[in-house]
This record gives sequence, structure tokens and C-alpha cells, in this order.
Amino acid sequence: MVQQIVTPDAADERRGGTVRVASVPSGHVYVRHCADPAGSKGVVRLTDPRPNGAPSTSQRWWPPVMLDPAWVDAHHRDFDVFHLHFGFDAQTPRQLAELVAALRRHRKPLVYTVHDLRNPHQPDPAAHRAALDVLVPAADRLITLTPGAAATIEHVWGRTAAVLPHPHVVEQPDLTRPRPVRDGFVVGVHAKSLRPNMAVLPVVQTVSEAVADLPGAVLRVDVHHEVGDPEAHAHDPGLMAALQRLHEAGRIALHVHDYFDDAQLWDYLTSLDLSVLPYTWGTHSGWLEACYDLGTTVAAPTCGFYAEQRDCLSYGNDERHGLDPESLRGAVVRAYEQRPRWRASAPERMRERAAVAAAHRALYEDLTA
Repeated sequence: MVQQIVTPDAADERRGGTVRVASVPSGHVYVRHCADPAGSKGVVRLTDPRPNGAPSTSQRWWPPVMLDPAWVDAHHRDFDVFHLHFGFDAQTPRQLAELVAALRRHRKPLVYTVHDLRNPHQPDPAAHRAALDVLVPAADRLITLTPGAAATIEHVWGRTAAVLPHPHVVEQPDLTRPRPVRDGFVVGVHAKSLRPNMAVLPVVQTVSEAVADLPGAVLRVDVHHEVGDPEAHAHDPGLMAALQRLHEAGRIALHVHDYFDDAQLWDYLTSLDLSVLPYTWGTHSGWLEACYDLGTTVAAPTCGFYAEQRDCLSYGNDERHGLDPESLRGAVVRAYEQRPRWRASAPERMRERAAVAAAHRALYEDLTA
């Protein structure tokens, strides 16, 4: 690997030793929380350029403007390091190679955080794998979230990735909000807008059977309105009919609604004793982090590296073997009987975030030295 070196004139442009990072994106909660909670501490991330068509008041960062090589050509003097996280789903391998070429042309180092080894939004893994085949070899530094993901990167591409934990998702005062004291036991499965990696109905049917044998336990199933909207991309009348039948039979409590804002989502997660992630493939999860922030137990599938990310219950579910109903029922029963509570304290989360920010700063400074 040839390390990219920032030219002296670009290094001289750095203000007071601050490293300027073109982060793709910068507005996402993960990226925002990779900054030191006490202040910038030598790193400034450029604001996400507004995509075409986005209103001036919008905080939308997708599709990322910074992925255009023309943007790099026009703004290369404005940043010292280019750090890619997500948002390249629509980019072809050729377009990503052109982005890399533009960064090379202006001698700008590329950092890539490998959040997803398997894209949860793409049923066919080929497109994401082709993108990784461009980005992983080209990056001057790699970061990922778990040792398992790092081992996969080493095995597939022969590259070493630094392992840095996912910072907190929930902000104060919710990080320290006491959990409600209540009777009963609430299991939640949130189908959202049916991402392709979700096996919603098999998971819901299995969990409903387990809950039926647990006194005081209920299964709450949430889904967005667009799943029942014939004009929406996520429309799935078969699933909606099946969920409605389960609801009418008293096996689930069905909630159909629009997207939760952050406050609504934290209230929802806090209302659950167990959140079951109905994924068939994936790698890491911000949802799992939010549950960890709020003290909600998670049952996560064995695909990906969720169990390495945070303490959780596991059940068998992946593309090769499908759902293992017995292990899922066992996870629900264990959560009910043992009531595990895995929750970090706010000081621990702030220390972790400061360490993550310091590791990023050291990596950037090493690249621009």
C-alpha cells in the first residue's frame, strides 16, 4: 500500500493545526458522535453540501455531493482528509474508482469506515461487494466496529482495520432517564418500512408462539404506514393482512404509524423489555446501540457481528440456514426469566466517545504529518 501524503502547501493551509475532514456524511449521528464531546480537539468536519433538490432548511445529506469527483476537484483545498462512512449505495464501482482517482490526483488520503460488509438495503450482495473491492484496497486507513468484521476484512482483502466501538446514539437527558417500573413484559419487533434484510413474518410468528406461554407477556409489532400504502415502494399487502390476522386473534398488538422522530423512538424503545431484530443479513446496528443506551435488552440474529458489538441475546438467523425458531424462542424465554439489563452509564459512554474521537484524531494526524 502506498500512503498518500498531503502536499506542503495544503498542510500549511490547516488552521492552527486543525485537521479538516471531508466526511461522507458529517451530519449522521454516528459521525457526529465520533467528535470529542468536549469540543473539536483538532478536528473539523466539513458540513454536508446540500444535495440537489433539498430545501435550504433540510439537514438531508443523501445522496452525498462529496462523492462526485468534480466536487473533489473544486474543493480539494478545503480539506486534508477524505473519510467515507456510508451513502455510496447508488455509486457504481467505476464511479467509486473515479472518486479514488480524484483524491489521488490531489494527494488527499482516504479513510474508510467499514460499517457494512453486507448492505442491509440490497438483496443481491454483488453490488456492495464490488464497491468494497474498490474502496477497501484503495483506502489509506480502514476502521470497523468489531473484531469479527476486522478479521473478515483481513481474510478477504488482506487489509488491517482499526477496531473502534460505535459511540452512543442517544443524547442526554435520555441517557440517564430511569426506566419505567411496570408489570408485564413487552417484546417488540419493529418492521420499519421492510428493509430487504428483514424476515418479519417468520420472526413475528415464532415470537408470538413463545410469548403465548409467558404469563403477562405481550408482543408489540410496529410497521410504517407505507407498508399498507398501495402507492408506496414498501407496499406489502400480504404481510399487512397476516399481521392484521395475528392482531385480531390477540397474538400481537399491531401499531401502524409514520416514522418516529428521535424522542418518539427513545420512548418506544424504553417501553420494551426486549427488542428482537428480525434480520437475515447485516453487519452492525445503530438500533442495538440505542437499546444499549436506554437499557433495553436485544435479541439479535447470528448473522453479522451484533453480539461482538454489545451484550445481547442471540438467535439463529442468516441467509444460509434461515431462521432457527427454537433458538429464537429460547432467547425470548431467557429474556423473560432472567430479565438481563445491559446498559452503559452516561460517564462510560462519554469516556468511550472521547477515546473514539482521540483515535480518529491520531489517525488523521498520522496521515497528514
